[in-house]
Amino acid sequence: MTDRLSAQDTSFLQIESDNQPMHVGFVSIFEGPAPGYGDLVRRIAAKLHLVPRYRQRVRFVPGMLGRPVWTDDEHFQILYHVRHTAVPSPGGDEQLRNLAGRVLAQHLDRAKPLWEMWLVEGLEGGRWAIISKIHHAMVDGVSATNLMTVLFDSAPDAAEAPAPEWRPQRSPSGVRLLAGAFADGVTAPLENLAAASPLLRTARSPVEPMRLARRLASRPLRRTVTSLNGPTGPNRRWRWVAQSLGDAKAVRTALGGTVNDVVLAVITRGFRDLLLHRGERVEGSIVRTMVPVSVRASAEHGVPNNRVSAVYAELPVGIADPVERLADIRAQMDGLKESGQAVAGDVLVRLAGFAPAMLLDLGARAAARWPNWLVQTVTTNVPGPRTPLYLLGRRLETYHPYVPLGGQVRIGVAIISYLDFLNFGVTADFDTVPDIDVLGDGISTGLAEYVDLAGSSPTAGSFSEG
Repeated sequence: MTDRLSAQDTSFLQIESDNQPMHVGFVSIFEGPAPGYGDLVRRIAAKLHLVPRYRQRVRFVPGMLGRPVWTDDEHFQILYHVRHTAVPSPGGDEQLRNLAGRVLAQHLDRAKPLWEMWLVEGLEGGRWAIISKIHHAMVDGVSATNLMTVLFDSAPDAAEAPAPEWRPQRSPSGVRLLAGAFADGVTAPLENLAAASPLLRTARSPVEPMRLARRLASRPLRRTVTSLNGPTGPNRRWRWVAQSLGDAKAVRTALGGTVNDVVLAVITRGFRDLLLHRGERVEGSIVRTMVPVSVRASAEHGVPNNRVSAVYAELPVGIADPVERLADIRAQMDGLKESGQAVAGDVLVRLAGFAPAMLLDLGARAAARWPNWLVQTVTTNVPGPRTPLYLLGRRLETYHPYVPLGGQVRIGVAIISYLDFLNFGVTADFDTVPDIDVLGDGISTGLAEYVDLAGSSPTAGSFSEG
C-alpha cells in the first residue's frame, strides 16, 4: 500500500535536524497492576489493522523529484516499536518525567514506521505508564488523539476481536517511485487548485494571506522578549501541570471569553513569572505564540495526516493585572477569528503542494534555521476524551502531551483535556531552560489567581504537577 505525503506532512520531515526531532508524544498513566509485556504487545498488535499507518514507513523519491510516499514495511516487527522499561520503585512524577524527557528527545528511526511505545513499570501506588512517540509527519494533534482512542478501549471489559491477517504489499522500486512522482506532478496541482478554490473565496481574496503576513510583521509595537529564542541543543526538559477543567469553565463564565482564552491567560502568567525570574524587562512586552488551529473537515476525522493551520497571538506578559490580561487576549482572539487568518494560512499550506519537492525541502530547511524573532513559543490546545479510557482492563488515570521544538523556539506548551482535567505539557531545551519549573508553577498560580477573582473555590484535588 502506498500513499503520498502531503506538502505539510513532508515539511515535518524536512525541518527535522540533529537537535530537533519532530515527533509529538504522550505520557499515559494507568491504574495498576502493570500488564505483562507480552500481553501489551499482543493487544497493540490486535489493533494495528485499525491504524494501517503504524505498519508503514517513509520512502523518499530518488533525487527528491517528488514528495515521499508511505509504503508497507515488509520487515515490520512490533517488538521493535513496543519497548519495556522501569523506574526504581516507588517511582514518583519526577522520575517519570525525567525518563520521558530522555526518551522523547531521541529521534525515531526513519527506516521503520515512525512510532514507539514504552511500557514503564515501577510507579508508586502500583501504577504504570506508557510513553508514546509519533512523528508529526504522521499526525497532527487532533488525529493523534483519535488514534489513541482507537488503541484504547471505552470499557474495562471490552471484547477483543481477532485481528485479520496482515500481508504487506511489496515495496515499490526506485523506478516506480520516480514514475509515480512524475504522474503526481501532473495531477496534484489540479487537485490542489480544486481544494484551495473555496478556501480562497472564504479568505476574501487571493492576496489576503500576504496582507495578513504584512500585518503580523508590522505589529511589533509591543516589544518581544529575547531570552526565549535562540539555538537549542539535543536534550529536552519536560514538565506537566494538570488543572481542573471545571475551574477554567468557572473563570470563563465569571470573567468572559472562552476556555481557550483562559488557558492562554494562564500560560501568560507562567511566562511572566519566568521572565521576571530571569530579571528580564516585561513592561510593554509580549510573548508571541503560534497557535495551531485544526482545519480538518468532519469527514477527515480519524485520517492520519496533518490538517492544521495557525494563528499568531501576543501573550501580554507586560500586563500585571490578570483581568486586564484576560481581556487583552480575548480581544485578540476575537479579532483573529474575524480576520480569517487560519483560513488564509490553510490556503498557503494547500498551495505549497504546487512547489517541487526539492524546493519544498530547501524552503522548509531555511525556515527552520532562520532567526525566528516573530515567534517566541508555540501553544497548542487539543480537546481530548471526556469519558474514561482503558487498556487491558486498566483505567487511564491521566495523560500529558509533548510538543516538539522547532526553529529558534526554546519552549513549547501543549494542552489536552481528559475527563475533567486540562493537562499542560511544557517542552523546553535542556541547556537554555533550566528554570522550567518557574513556568510550570506560574501556570498553576495563574489559574488559582483567576479562580479567586471569579469568586469560586478551586476544585478539590484539582491539580497535580510533575
